[in-house]
Amino acid sequence: MMRNILYYFVLIIFIISLATVIASSSREQLSSKQCEDLGFTGLALCSDCNTFSEYVKDKELISDCLKCCTEDSDDSISKITYSGAILEVCMRKLVFYPEIVGFIEEEKDNFPTVKIQYLFNSPPKLILLDDGGQHRETIRLDASTNAVSSC
Repeated sequence: MMRNILYYFVLIIFIISLATVIASSSREQLSSKQCEDLGFTGLALCSDCNTFSEYVKDKELISDCLKCCTEDSDDSISKITYSGAILEVCMRKLVFYPEIVGFIEEEKDNFPTVKIQYLFNSPPKLILLDDGGQHRETIRLDASTNAVSSC
């Protein structure tokens, strides 16, 4: 009888330990919209967040970075490619982004798969498209999330 109790006790401890290891190894991920709102595009590698943590001591910011990053991969085949993009900007905000104006006026014709979309009050962003023309990823192009807030 005592042997059975000891066996179940060890089994319960093992299961609790295993559950703790599994829970700690899986990291929380935020949605791409939540990450974008925080200023992260989801294109950052998790190793970039680790490097970032060496210089920035804000634990909450590093935690957000880790929730939005992509795991590093040594596999060169796993690189993501896109078939096109939409450069979304607010016409009134363009005055604050001369590099984007320069691209639209001088370079855009060199990139036939990039379309320009003017959307009121939109921060400048590049929307990357898959082969079906569906939204795959968004990259904010403004220097900070506190850039001009209204059009």
